[in-house]
Order: sequence, then structure tokens, then C-alpha cells
Amino acid sequence: MVEYYKKRKYQDKKKLIIAVAEKFFSRFGLNKTTMNEIAKATRIGKATLYHYFASKEHIFTEVIRKESQILKNRLNTVIKEANNPKEQIRVYIITRINYLNNLSNIYSALTDKYLEHYSSIKKFRQDFYDGENKILAKILQAGVDQNVFYEIEIDEIAKLFSLTLRGLEFLIIAEGKDEFSDKRLNLMTEVLLNGICK
Repeated sequence: MVEYYKKRKYQDKKKLIIAVAEKFFSRFGLNKTTMNEIAKATRIGKATLYHYFASKEHIFTEVIRKESQILKNRLNTVIKEANNPKEQIRVYIITRINYLNNLSNIYSALTDKYLEHYSSIKKFRQDFYDGENKILAKILQAGVDQNVFYEIEIDEIAKLFSLTLRGLEFLIIAEGKDEFSDKRLNLMTEVLLNGICK
């Protein structure tokens, strides 16, 4: 019983550190956030903080993992609720763009050049894009099977959609989120899909 409470207390402290760090990273970025600030805000001694996480990069990785799971859950939900493959692609694109803007740390991990030399972030990016390609390929295959889409090169079109979304991310950085309303995202989705829809 004592071991259970120790483990639970340990997990609760980890969650607190991640929640506090998430706010710092979102506001100041990984580069400008320090372990001192996280320790002070959590009221955990800096030495104790290192007992939980070896570095701020390790904390950032956990924050990214948490945000990534939120995004995956939301994407799975909207895909399941959509009526057909065309609608699934549409809601996938809109949800992905909107959630990446709201989950600023995952957005930063996908777009920030500064983070490229961190192996955990590099792996996260690769896993994210591989997962995205699989989801899009599955939707596209369903569309072909249901005779909604033409016979297409599924994997190539999935990669093309994913690359288009990545390009859109950089446009949002340059132009600002307000330039990409749901109306514009819907229009872009229609343009993408009309090339493969019957």
C-alpha cells in the first residue's frame, strides 16, 4: 500500500511539472524556458526536479507526447463522426490545422528549425508524419473502395496531402492564423478533393 501511494505521488508530481512546463514552453518556447523557472513555478527544488526529468528537453518531449495524444484523439473522433471519405478528409484537414494552432508546443515541435537537432523531436516529427500518411491512405482507400474517388496511387496522394498540410503550416506562421478561416480551409479542401472525386 505504501508503494502504491509513493508511485501515485511520483506520477502526480510528474503531471504537475508537465502542466506547468507546458505553459512556459507555449509562452516562451523551449529555448527561453529554464529549469529554474519550472522548479520555482512548481515549488519543487531544482535538484528534485532533475530527479523527475534529466533536462528541459525531456520535459518538452513529454509535453509534446501529451499534446500529440490530444490531437490524435480529436482526429480519430472527427473521422469516426464523418459520413463518408470526402467528409473525413475535410474534417481531418480543418481539425488538424485548428488543433495545431491551439496546441502550440506540438506546433512548435513540427515547425521550429531550432528543434531539429534534438533526436526525440526528430523522431516525433517522423512518427507524426508517418502516422498522418497512414490515416490519409486509409481514408483514401475507403473512398476508392466506395467508388467516391477515382482509382489513384493511394500512398502518393496521401503523402501529397500531408506535404500540402505542412506547407499550409508555414503559411500560417508567415501570414497569421486569421488568414486561414474555416471558410478558407473548406475551400482548400474542396480544391484538393475535386481532383480525385468522381
